[in-house]
Amino acid sequence: MARRSAAGAAGRVTVARHAQSDERHPLLRLLALVLVVVGVCAVSATGVAAYSLWDAASTVKDQAVVLNPDEELPPSLGAIEGGVNLLMVGTDTCEGQDVKLFPRCANNDSPGERNDVTMLVHISDEPRRVTVVSFPRDMIVPIPACPDGAGGSYSAMSAQKINESYTYGGLACTALAVESLIGDKIDFAAAIRWTGVINMSDAIGGVDVCIAGDISDPHTNLTLTAGQHTLVGVEALQFLRIRHGIGDGSDLGRISNQQQFMGSLVRKLQSDSVLGDPTRLLTLATTAISQVQQGQLVLSSGLTNPTLMVQIALAVKDVAYEDFVFVQYPTQYVTVGTTEQVWPVTEAADALFAAVQANEPLTLTGEASQGYGVEITGQAEKPVATPSATPSESGSAGDAGSGSGATPSPSASATAEAEDRVELPSDIAGQTADDVTCTVPQG
Repeated sequence: MARRSAAGAAGRVTVARHAQSDERHPLLRLLALVLVVVGVCAVSATGVAAYSLWDAASTVKDQAVVLNPDEELPPSLGAIEGGVNLLMVGTDTCEGQDVKLFPRCANNDSPGERNDVTMLVHISDEPRRVTVVSFPRDMIVPIPACPDGAGGSYSAMSAQKINESYTYGGLACTALAVESLIGDKIDFAAAIRWTGVINMSDAIGGVDVCIAGDISDPHTNLTLTAGQHTLVGVEALQFLRIRHGIGDGSDLGRISNQQQFMGSLVRKLQSDSVLGDPTRLLTLATTAISQVQQGQLVLSSGLTNPTLMVQIALAVKDVAYEDFVFVQYPTQYVTVGTTEQVWPVTEAADALFAAVQANEPLTLTGEASQGYGVEITGQAEKPVATPSATPSESGSAGDAGSGSGATPSPSASATAEAEDRVELPSDIAGQTADDVTCTVPQG
């Protein structure tokens, strides 16, 4: 399995295997900037895509500055202060799903709704960096007292799987559980269901993934041959859910598979293959609104501020590939009675979050996947810088102060400045958007 440095070979904790730019109308420019958030916050590819686009649509409706092509955007747009934490949840539920696509739902074999995908997206203050932390679904954590929706609260629990938090108290409860792990507050949260993922993936138009060898999984009904594939809709959801047939068959392999997908999505969006197509932008916005209306997307109340959401999107649009970092919260097996449970490795996690909160540039030293789900095959080709329009030419002040020449490519962003990077403990597996990875078949 690929490593990034010799440091990754020392001091390993036994890890858990987890149970088997053309000139555009100002409105379109604004939507394009909002869409960049998709690449870092896509829970199963689409969580933040949905809420960002829904929020962009709210901006179109409520903010006259967006609708009037002759008005300039506020010069402070994009200037978020301090770091921002966004919690992205992908839930496992049969409620509201298409039985034809999910036959298991006809049998109601797994009632309830769990947060089987839980991701924290941290966007730093200047210089901008994005860190996405995936929390393994079986990890044993304390669940704080959670609001019950009727003015009371559910009792706290000392040790439960993190994916029980959504069942226990919904999105707010999952947010509280993650806050206790990271030692920081969650600013915004969103949860998306299976059908919402499918619909948003359709609207995005496909994400490229690499398969190192033929894979077949009867649990998700996904079969892919070795090579490059462009996944959309149902196939994209299957790829994001698959764990049987790849790596060691664990949730950790699935996490790294999702990270491959997200890294590819970041590269796609920043290469302008999506952002340069007004028709697809408007399709994404319309689809996202419908997912909220159809109950496939749940938002926290803070996401009703359209200006702030646009600011967040603007803040990450030029982040370098190497500073889009996708990691898994470190875990290990602990024997409790006669069973092995998945527990946090808090020392390594503390080092991660200390570096994140201090806005230090990160270097990964461990495996790309603790579940052997992916291998690194190369580095991404950086987008070529292109001249940017001046405020007077574009009708927008949103790019004011960006310089008189070219728009910097991700490789020429703030991280180009000389600075020491923090090496994360080798217990922490992950990849960056600069890493090109391929899914490894099981066995």
